[in-house]
Amino acid sequence: MKIELTELEFRRLLDMAYIGNWILNSTRGSDRFTDYDIVESKLFSYCHRHDMPTLAEYIAGDCKPSAAFENGGIHEAIAEYEDSVFFEILAEELARRDMDFEPISPENYNELTDRIDEYIEEFEQNGIDNISLDR
Repeated sequence: MKIELTELEFRRLLDMAYIGNWILNSTRGSDRFTDYDIVESKLFSYCHRHDMPTLAEYIAGDCKPSAAFENGGIHEAIAEYEDSVFFEILAEELARRDMDFEPISPENYNELTDRIDEYIEEFEQNGIDNISLDR
Protein backbone atom coordinates (compact mmCIF):
# COMPACT_ATOMS: atom_id res chain seq x y z
CA MET A 1 0.00 0.00 0.00
CA LYS A 2 1.20 3.47 -0.79
CA ILE A 3 -0.23 6.62 0.76
CA GLU A 4 0.78 10.07 -0.45
CA LEU A 5 0.78 12.81 2.21
CA THR A 6 2.13 16.31 2.44
CA GLU A 7 4.55 16.99 5.28
CA LEU A 8 1.75 18.73 7.20
CA GLU A 9 -0.64 15.83 6.64
CA PHE A 10 2.03 13.40 7.81
CA ARG A 11 2.58 15.51 10.92
CA ARG A 12 -1.17 15.45 11.64
CA LEU A 13 -1.20 11.67 11.09
CA LEU A 14 1.52 11.34 13.75
CA ASP A 15 -0.66 13.27 16.18
CA MET A 16 -3.70 11.13 15.40
CA ALA A 17 -1.76 7.87 15.71
CA TYR A 18 -0.25 8.95 19.02
CA ILE A 19 -3.60 10.09 20.43
CA GLY A 20 -5.31 6.90 19.28
CA ASN A 21 -2.63 4.69 20.76
CA TRP A 22 -2.68 6.71 23.97
CA ILE A 23 -6.43 6.24 24.35
CA LEU A 24 -6.21 2.51 23.61
CA ASN A 25 -3.13 1.67 25.67
CA SER A 26 -2.41 4.28 28.34
CA THR A 27 -4.48 2.52 31.01
CA ARG A 28 -3.71 -1.08 30.05
CA GLY A 29 -0.37 -1.56 31.82
CA SER A 30 1.34 -4.67 30.49
CA ASP A 31 -1.82 -5.80 28.67
CA ARG A 32 -1.22 -3.41 25.77
CA PHE A 33 -2.55 -3.76 22.23
CA THR A 34 0.95 -4.23 20.83
CA ASP A 35 -0.25 -4.16 17.21
CA TYR A 36 -1.07 -0.47 17.72
CA ASP A 37 2.38 0.11 19.23
CA ILE A 38 3.89 -1.47 16.11
CA VAL A 39 1.92 0.77 13.75
CA GLU A 40 2.81 3.85 15.80
CA SER A 41 6.47 2.83 15.75
CA LYS A 42 6.40 2.32 11.99
CA LEU A 43 4.85 5.74 11.42
CA PHE A 44 7.31 7.51 13.69
CA SER A 45 10.24 5.78 11.94
CA TYR A 46 9.42 7.91 8.88
CA CYS A 47 10.26 11.07 10.82
CA HIS A 48 13.96 10.49 10.21
CA ARG A 49 13.36 10.35 6.44
CA HIS A 50 11.18 13.45 6.30
CA ASP A 51 13.12 16.17 8.07
CA MET A 52 11.36 15.58 11.42
CA PRO A 53 14.06 13.68 13.34
CA THR A 54 13.35 15.47 16.62
CA LEU A 55 9.88 13.88 16.77
CA ALA A 56 11.13 10.29 17.06
CA GLU A 57 13.82 8.38 18.89
CA TYR A 58 14.99 4.80 18.94
CA ILE A 59 14.80 2.97 22.25
CA ALA A 60 16.00 -0.64 22.36
CA GLY A 61 15.62 -0.85 18.58
CA ASP A 62 12.04 0.44 18.53
CA CYS A 63 11.13 3.83 17.12
CA LYS A 64 9.09 5.80 19.63
CA PRO A 65 7.66 9.31 19.84
CA SER A 66 10.42 11.47 21.30
CA ALA A 67 10.23 13.48 24.50
CA ALA A 68 10.14 16.58 22.28
CA PHE A 69 7.03 15.23 20.55
CA GLU A 70 5.36 14.19 23.81
CA ASN A 71 6.15 17.53 25.48
CA GLY A 72 5.13 19.59 22.44
CA GLY A 73 1.48 20.04 23.34
CA ILE A 74 -0.05 16.70 22.42
CA HIS A 75 -0.88 15.86 26.03
CA GLU A 76 -2.63 19.20 26.45
CA ALA A 77 -4.90 18.20 23.56
CA ILE A 78 -5.52 14.82 25.18
CA ALA A 79 -6.23 16.46 28.55
CA GLU A 80 -8.71 18.86 26.94
CA TYR A 81 -10.54 15.88 25.41
CA GLU A 82 -10.49 13.98 28.71
CA ASP A 83 -11.92 17.00 30.58
CA SER A 84 -14.71 17.34 28.05
CA VAL A 85 -15.60 13.66 28.19
CA PHE A 86 -15.40 13.67 32.00
CA PHE A 87 -17.90 16.53 32.32
CA GLU A 88 -20.24 15.09 29.68
CA ILE A 89 -20.33 11.68 31.39
CA LEU A 90 -20.69 13.24 34.84
CA ALA A 91 -23.54 15.47 33.64
CA GLU A 92 -25.40 12.53 32.14
CA GLU A 93 -24.87 10.32 35.18
CA LEU A 94 -26.08 13.06 37.55
CA ALA A 95 -29.10 13.77 35.33
CA ARG A 96 -29.97 10.06 35.20
CA ARG A 97 -29.54 9.83 38.97
CA ASP A 98 -31.90 12.78 39.41
CA MET A 99 -34.42 10.82 37.36
CA ASP A 100 -33.92 7.69 39.50
CA PHE A 101 -32.17 5.95 36.58
CA GLU A 102 -35.47 5.29 34.85
CA PRO A 103 -35.04 3.94 31.31
CA ILE A 104 -34.80 6.66 28.69
CA SER A 105 -37.90 6.89 26.54
CA PRO A 106 -39.40 9.40 24.11
CA GLU A 107 -41.50 10.70 27.00
CA ASN A 108 -38.57 11.59 29.28
CA TYR A 109 -35.82 12.25 26.75
CA ASN A 110 -36.30 16.04 26.78
CA GLU A 111 -36.22 16.07 30.58
CA LEU A 112 -32.94 14.17 30.51
CA THR A 113 -31.33 16.48 27.96
CA ASP A 114 -32.54 19.56 29.85
CA ARG A 115 -30.98 18.24 33.06
CA ILE A 116 -27.74 17.38 31.25
CA ASP A 117 -27.62 20.89 29.77
CA GLU A 118 -28.09 22.41 33.24
CA TYR A 119 -25.19 20.39 34.63
CA ILE A 120 -22.98 21.21 31.63
CA GLU A 121 -23.72 24.91 32.12
CA GLU A 122 -22.81 24.61 35.80
CA PHE A 123 -19.55 22.84 34.97
CA GLU A 124 -18.68 25.41 32.31
CA GLN A 125 -19.17 28.22 34.83
CA ASN A 126 -17.68 26.60 37.94
CA GLY A 127 -15.90 23.38 37.05
CA ILE A 128 -16.18 21.05 40.03
CA ASP A 129 -16.06 23.81 42.66
CA ASN A 130 -19.71 23.31 43.64
CA ILE A 131 -19.66 19.52 43.78
CA SER A 132 -19.81 18.07 47.26
CA LEU A 133 -20.33 14.62 48.67
CA ASP A 134 -22.40 13.86 51.73
CA ARG A 135 -20.57 11.44 53.95
